[in-house]
Amino acid sequence: MSKPHNAKFKDYTNAYFQTDKAPDPEKRDELILAYTPLIKYIASRLASRLPPQVAFDDLISSGIIGLIDAIDKFDLSKNVQFKTYAEFRIRGAMLDELRSLDWVPRSVRRKATNLEHAFSKIEKKLGRPARDEETAAELGISLEEYYRLLDETKSITFMDIELLGQKKPDQISPGNGLASISMDATDPFAAINLKEIRQLLAEAIDSLPEKERLTVSLYYFNELTMKEIGQVLDYTESRISQMHSKAMLRLRAKIKKALAA
Repeated sequence: MSKPHNAKFKDYTNAYFQTDKAPDPEKRDELILAYTPLIKYIASRLASRLPPQVAFDDLISSGIIGLIDAIDKFDLSKNVQFKTYAEFRIRGAMLDELRSLDWVPRSVRRKATNLEHAFSKIEKKLGRPARDEETAAELGISLEEYYRLLDETKSITFMDIELLGQKKPDQISPGNGLASISMDATDPFAAINLKEIRQLLAEAIDSLPEKERLTVSLYYFNELTMKEIGQVLDYTESRISQMHSKAMLRLRAKIKKALAA
């Protein structure tokens, strides 16, 4: 799959940062232009999980601000690739923008919470992940209504996981997404340390039903789109989106339970 990991990134960053002289403004502009595809790529992945009222251009604008912030604050002596650092700043700026918008209606948050509770209750009772029919019955709705509910809540079920994937600049290391967890002071999961949260999340992912676990892995680690995952698993894009929503709701429920213990 084509991803925006262009070799010219390295050429521009070397030309811009590896010098004793003050950076050339022209090279700075070239660097911003070189990383524009990365901004669009990150924005597209986030936008695919968001409702239409969240403007794509707003994500792009915040991403550019994040890139400029990365250029201004990058420290070559930290032995971290600029591209890795830039991804952190770009995604972080976009997530900050989404948090500030408060775009999720309370009714949708309530529905997501109800789904989480249903998953947890059934799993506790049966000792295994809840099946679709069981969850629908627990909620007192038809299977069709249950699938519609998953579609309604898909816009918020990825946010906490994206936040978990945000690394602080001094914690950046090889790997991305769910492989590295933020310990930022504003992170709601900062109550436990980095090692514990990584172990908790890994165990929670391992406990997911096979297809949901594959969906999470392909989306967050391999960075495939929902459509591409559907092609791999031979499901429709809509079905993959629903599996992603279920996986995120299960993970949210497990993490909340662990944090409350």
